[in-house]
Amino acid sequence: MTGTEEIQRVEEAQESSGTEQAESTAEQPQQVDERAAELTALREERDALKDRIARLQAEFDNARKREVKERQDARDYAVQSAVDPFLGVMDNFQLALKAEGSVDQLRAGVELILKQMEEALRGLNVQPVEAVGAEFDPRVHEALGSEEREDVPDHQVIEEIRRGYKLRDKLLRPALVRIATNAKQVSD
Repeated sequence: MTGTEEIQRVEEAQESSGTEQAESTAEQPQQVDERAAELTALREERDALKDRIARLQAEFDNARKREVKERQDARDYAVQSAVDPFLGVMDNFQLALKAEGSVDQLRAGVELILKQMEEALRGLNVQPVEAVGAEFDPRVHEALGSEEREDVPDHQVIEEIRRGYKLRDKLLRPALVRIATNAKQVSD
């Protein structure tokens, strides 16, 4: 029997005790006192349970809010860690755009910025896909064309059109390459 049903039973008993008053006047004060005490105890237990439920709900809400905030903080930290190495690269590009000098000086500056960018990528465990001189691998290369060549083995990458990159072992984008076809090797 639940606490609410017990309270209803006690209240009904109190109401019906009014009709029984004439029958048992000697038992009435003791019974009423016992039932009133029982009713009071049940109400206190009910109130304590309601309070406990409210506290647990508040704790759950706080834990959920804390988890959402921690997840957002982790995302922000990851973005900050990824963006930070590239801020220096952007600064150097801005300086290069403002600089006046010869084409050779500008080229040398851009090459230094490119090295800085590659170093930033290495710091994030991003590595270029091996291309020129490697055997064509459809898992990491995308062939944009082929060229008949007898001086290199069949299906060897002879030109990298766009560099591919991996994050550890996961391919971020394939390298766009041109491969050699060597008819002498194919027919042998």
